[in-house]
Amino acid sequence: MAQSTPAGNGRRITVREGHSLLDDVAKQIIEQLQEDGRRPYAAIGKAVGLSEAAVRQRVQRLLDAGVMQIVAVTDPLQLGFPRQAMIGVRTTGDLQAIADRLAELDECSYVVITAGSFEIMAEVVCRNDDHLLEILQRIRTVEGVLSTEAFVYLKLRKQTYSWGTA
Repeated sequence: MAQSTPAGNGRRITVREGHSLLDDVAKQIIEQLQEDGRRPYAAIGKAVGLSEAAVRQRVQRLLDAGVMQIVAVTDPLQLGFPRQAMIGVRTTGDLQAIADRLAELDECSYVVITAGSFEIMAEVVCRNDDHLLEILQRIRTVEGVLSTEAFVYLKLRKQTYSWGTA
């Protein structure tokens, strides 16, 4: 039996039951790219035992399937956003719709639906405290938002995108 999975570019990838898109080699390729997203395909091929062309094809399949993205991770401080905060949001009503509205805000870099004291957590990057207040006000005007609580970041101790593969 085949299962159709939405791909990152609007196409659908079909995976047969019992066949995983992520075999051991795909996981090794992902781990190589998590260490360095600009690592040459030839170097990855050498590390995983494939040709450069085979690595290129596998990477493209992983991208098309939405399994991974290759992006530049920036330092918000260097880009003029010295204030970062996680905002806890208490809601009523359509949780998915509220989360989608928050995700539309340019300043929100991360929006998740959670279990616990807050239904939604949203990470924001800001130019300064006044900008943070403006963002909080915009979030509070979203229909269904009951209250917010901002957790301002004082010092970043760890940030990683290399959590490996299961």
